[in-house]
Amino acid sequence: MSALSAASAIASRELARFFTQRERFLAALVRPLVWLFIFAAGFRAALGLSIIPPYRTYISYETYILPGLCAMILLFSGMQSSLSLVHDRENGAMRLMLTAPLPRWFMLGAKLLAGALVGMVQVAAFLAIAALFGLRAPSTGYVTVVPALLLAAIMLGALGLLLSSRIRQLENFAGIMNFVIFPMFFCSSALYPIWKMQESSPLLARLCEINPFTQAVELIRFALYGQLNPAALGWTALASLVFFAVAIWGYEPARTRS
Repeated sequence: MSALSAASAIASRELARFFTQRERFLAALVRPLVWLFIFAAGFRAALGLSIIPPYRTYISYETYILPGLCAMILLFSGMQSSLSLVHDRENGAMRLMLTAPLPRWFMLGAKLLAGALVGMVQVAAFLAIAALFGLRAPSTGYVTVVPALLLAAIMLGALGLLLSSRIRQLENFAGIMNFVIFPMFFCSSALYPIWKMQESSPLLARLCEINPFTQAVELIRFALYGQLNPAALGWTALASLVFFAVAIWGYEPARTRS
């Protein structure tokens, strides 16, 4: 009961913090919507798309980047959640949470799940707006994509958790955040198919393939169409475990002293 109460308190605090920060919610939606309705208009003519799984016909560029933008929301949300951890460490709230009579992995896991839920709320709002403008996945896809979104959010949140375990100051984390976010996003299949990258640079195509963010994007892409991508599922789950394990190690008492 004490564990459930602690997890519930952490989740409630994270959700309350998110919903009271309206600017954060709007920023989370504006960024992918700009990509969807402005940048996509320019890329549409430059990037021809062939029929690739899970699609069974030719699709618009907006349809292609929709899963990538969902993953982008989760990436920014995970980093934002971890940014709050650095802030909590500076004001002492983090130390208080980690001294609770519960396993360290449980407290960090509860924080991670709470952040994942916040990211999924943002994705749901984004998909609803996209549907209003005619960009819809199959109706069953909105159900099958939920586990994929949760796992992707956990993986990206665990990455942010790992970074927050190594960074002591809020200002430094903001800079590192950009250093991680943009290479992961642009060197992935979020904006263009890997086969397209292969035509210009086999090395960059290979980097896209091994990028964990690419696996999260493909997991969401297939799930939106009611399909399972076993390779993406396996690599995303493995990356989640590795990132979370290293984060727990980084938050050991000897390493969390300011």
